[in-house]
Amino acid sequence: MELICFLIVFPLIVAALLLFVRDDTMRSAIVGVSACAIGIGSVVLCALNLGTQGQYFAFDSVIVDDLGPIISILIAACIITFAVRYRNIWAGILAAIQVVLSLVFEFFFAHGLEVTDGLYLDSLSLLMACIIGVVGSGICVYALGYMKDFQKSHSDEKDRRPIFFAIMFLFLSAMFAIVFCNNMTWLFTAWEITTVCSFLLIGYTKTDEAIHNAFRQIIMNIAGGIGFIFALFYSASVIGTLDFNQFIAIGMFQPALLLFPITCLAFAGLTKAAQMPFHTWLLGAMVAPTPTSALLHSSTMVKAGVFLLIKISPVLQFLIAPQAMVILIGALSFCLCSFMAISQSNAKRVLAYSTIANLGLIVACAGVGSPEAIWAACFLILFHAVAKSLLFLCVGTAEHHIGSRNIEDMDLLFERMPHLARFMMIGIMCMFIAPFGMLVAKWATLVSFIDARQVILLILLAFGSAATFMFWAKWLGKLSGIAGSPKNVEITVHKSEWLAIGLMGFLSIACCAGLPFLSSSIVMPYISGVYGLVDTGIDQNLLIFTAITAVAVVIVVLAGLSHKSNKRQVDIYLSGVSADNAQRTYHGAMNHVVTATSRNLYLDSIFGEKKMTPVGDICCSVLIIGAFMYSLYTLIPLI
Repeated sequence: MELICFLIVFPLIVAALLLFVRDDTMRSAIVGVSACAIGIGSVVLCALNLGTQGQYFAFDSVIVDDLGPIISILIAACIITFAVRYRNIWAGILAAIQVVLSLVFEFFFAHGLEVTDGLYLDSLSLLMACIIGVVGSGICVYALGYMKDFQKSHSDEKDRRPIFFAIMFLFLSAMFAIVFCNNMTWLFTAWEITTVCSFLLIGYTKTDEAIHNAFRQIIMNIAGGIGFIFALFYSASVIGTLDFNQFIAIGMFQPALLLFPITCLAFAGLTKAAQMPFHTWLLGAMVAPTPTSALLHSSTMVKAGVFLLIKISPVLQFLIAPQAMVILIGALSFCLCSFMAISQSNAKRVLAYSTIANLGLIVACAGVGSPEAIWAACFLILFHAVAKSLLFLCVGTAEHHIGSRNIEDMDLLFERMPHLARFMMIGIMCMFIAPFGMLVAKWATLVSFIDARQVILLILLAFGSAATFMFWAKWLGKLSGIAGSPKNVEITVHKSEWLAIGLMGFLSIACCAGLPFLSSSIVMPYISGVYGLVDTGIDQNLLIFTAITAVAVVIVVLAGLSHKSNKRQVDIYLSGVSADNAQRTYHGAMNHVVTATSRNLYLDSIFGEKKMTPVGDICCSVLIIGAFMYSLYTLIPLI
């Protein structure tokens, strides 16, 4: 329990300290040492508890209980202040509603309900803790160099990096609280802290676009938070407990009793996981500095949403209305957002749509709720976290050094930034190419859908996977093109950036190599603890073969990482009489000078956002409304 408390409290202390540190050297030292401590702490916690099926710790603090209402008031005050300053009525109204509901709940419903086992630990929380502690802290280290360059390019503005780094570590603390708290009130408080942290980070640059997108995020996630509060009201007044473990256990035996609160929690999870029709807030987060995007997409915020859905999955599978809502919204988000990613040339936007799509697959697995589906969901979370964080960091560094995040401007990146291009290629391959872990998880997803006889899911999975292959292959092709000898611009990349990128690259390889071990020591114990001893049909020998092959492929990609070739370079063949090889121009058929270019196909007229978004938003909104109407209809007799 000491390590759990350390992981929750220590980032809070660091956040408070960083608020007052303005010296770059001191900030770098504090962030570096703290990130190492958090990362090592999370790994040690995992190593000491491998194979655990669930431990609950007696921890009940009046001080922590009293902090809940204070934090709710502070969060509401922060949001309302910004809402008044920027004249956003809806954000102010929703924040006021939420704080009133929170205070009513705290003083009239939660009072007298004690949760003696305030903290818990199972294999799923261990997996999440490692992702938060290692990937999240690695992103904080990356931010040191990135934000230094960012501040240089915004030298006319006030240096607000102390606030930025403080919020980053506060984010980590709140995420650790989410995965370790068994007290639903504490869980909700941490949930809302991540919401306001995201709001502040997305609006960090204070441009009109950033402010607009930050308010979009806060409005959508406060709506989910209000859904969470209604679940707490019901649990306290009808079930008589705020113990999350007891809540799930009661649902396993009397699922109909939990129909309304499970629907509310599922709704909260969908908003936090940025599923359609709430996906636009995550797309809007792309205006923030790259460390923010990486943190939101890989180890925090959206992962909180899918974590909650997986936790309630054992109950969800017995409730047809919320289950249908979760399964179909997840599947539609996966398919439609994969199609929309095809039409994007902005690398960060491709990563955003890919994130929403992958989260959709995890959500669909949580809705199915079978052991095979949960196995797939856990590995989708893991491989998405490490590969997507690697890609976000690579794109951020590339943008600073080539001046663009557009995939079409990444021509010859293999020559201009050879090391970075290799790391980026590893991240892309981990996302969609056999035999890497993400594809193994998708295979398990396919098996679970077949066993559940979900024909619609199989169709959506097939089409979405085809679209996934197309947009990743286009990007990979751009990176691997070699021609000429453009200037290498990698020499100005900060060491902190290389350290973080190298860490993410190592984690991507290590997770592939350790796939059989991770399955047997972390994922399977969680499944056994929830479902009992079951056979998921996952062949351990197949996992071993897959891991070995994946590592072999990575070694081939990394070959020559520091190798300098002495081979003679020849001019590019330009399909005709060259005009200027250095400029890649040649004389065309009518003797006009033509520039040789290569451009991917984006099919915007077919898969553009304007065509796909309305379809997904309407379908998913209908599913949400239908699920709530059904749950409210069944709630009337109880009232």
